[in-house]
Amino acid sequence: MYESTRGNLSDQSASQAITLGMVPSGGLFVPSNFPTLDWQDLQGLNYRDVAKRVMIPYLPDFSEEALSKIIDVYADGTFDGPNPAPLVSVGSFGVLELWHGPTAAFKDMALQVLPDLLSLSLKRLNVDTEVLILVATSGDTGKAALEGFKNRKGMHIVVFYPEGGVSPVQERQMTTTEGENTYVVAVKGNFDQCQTAVKHIFASDALKAELLKKKLIFSSANSINWGRLLPQIVYYFWAYLQAMEQGKVSPRNNMNVVVPTGNFGNLLAAYYAKRMGLPIDRIICASNKNNVLADFFATGTYHSQRDFFQTISPSMDILISSNFERFLYEMSGRDAKKVQAWYDSSNKGTFTVDPNTLKHCQDTVYAGWADEKETLETISQSYQTYQYVFDPHTAVGMKVYKDYLSATNDQTFTVIASTASPFKFAPNVLKGLEGEKNWKDEWEALDHLNQLTGWKIPSGLQGLKNKPAKTVDLCEPDGISHLIQKMFL
Repeated sequence: MYESTRGNLSDQSASQAITLGMVPSGGLFVPSNFPTLDWQDLQGLNYRDVAKRVMIPYLPDFSEEALSKIIDVYADGTFDGPNPAPLVSVGSFGVLELWHGPTAAFKDMALQVLPDLLSLSLKRLNVDTEVLILVATSGDTGKAALEGFKNRKGMHIVVFYPEGGVSPVQERQMTTTEGENTYVVAVKGNFDQCQTAVKHIFASDALKAELLKKKLIFSSANSINWGRLLPQIVYYFWAYLQAMEQGKVSPRNNMNVVVPTGNFGNLLAAYYAKRMGLPIDRIICASNKNNVLADFFATGTYHSQRDFFQTISPSMDILISSNFERFLYEMSGRDAKKVQAWYDSSNKGTFTVDPNTLKHCQDTVYAGWADEKETLETISQSYQTYQYVFDPHTAVGMKVYKDYLSATNDQTFTVIASTASPFKFAPNVLKGLEGEKNWKDEWEALDHLNQLTGWKIPSGLQGLKNKPAKTVDLCEPDGISHLIQKMFL
């Protein structure tokens, strides 16, 4: 069963939690307990079968046969090659490449699965409505969600992204998505404003009642939805299994994990894998200049009302990390009253946790951050040293990992989660490799990066320039609700 982080809703089944997306009155769904899984029982399995073993305990109202069909996506050619998430040896550490899906970002690993999980959940609940998926994106989630939900019968998806707050390639990916059920909206604001507006819509009983008259219900494809978060746990088990096969770790040895993060979902998945028994020691949280998480782990105060920066790692340009609420729920000993108090709207995004909770947080996660200059230097130095090309998000992770090594000299084998292909951010990657240059457009930079490194341009990014684009609506954050009504009522 699934409970609310704020204790404001009775326990729900997996199908109910996935269908709702988030707790209607505020809060997120978390599993009532974490099943134990021995990684040794997974040795020799392919990714698809590992996914089934990791996910099935969390989905008791799903049949094994139904889940098997859903996760066939990992083996049906949707991802590049038979290994959708290869662990690449780079120096003394490993890079878990999570960007071999159709949109060249880690979000594909879950968003190729979520639509079928949602569809099956609706059938399980005998829901006689269509679903309206609302997604706020800081860059990569938007395209991955659009790609996963396009042309799905009985489903409509609207993606909101901050105008000027994503890379041109990310924007072009979203606006060229096919499907009559897909809509893209640029918002005059930042990601946090998009996300907050979408959460308010989820909480609007009046709007939900009006949509229900049209046989429409809301759900979400952001990592606030358990069905999006669950598949992300899988690739940490897969990373450890590959590390074992490569001789990087020995039985009963731990590994560390470095996760560049903004909304905290990818990092939370690593923590959940650890709770399930995977031998993870330190989880290293890497932030960019929007370093609200690093400050929290240093001080115990979460302060989102601060200057917002648009950076060269735009998918991490987030100050309100939604999934952090789930983490605090665990660190506080599942104290829903504390979580409710911390996330009370009167706090305006600022709260301080008690010393005991902070200690649990610091014992579990090491946090650091990198600025723009450090990120570009890391891209350059890593290519010179390892002939490996980091995108600006993974480069943040690499810089924070180097800082962690300097502070601790911890020689535990470490895996860095690589969240996006460098080709999605070619001009800034090239800025790190060759210095400032004026490119005619993103596509010239993309071709040059290919020529310079010999790395292949991901198939999902090829031909983007010439694809027909959708008309993009433009609105203010407080106009999102009105736009939804205009589109669907």
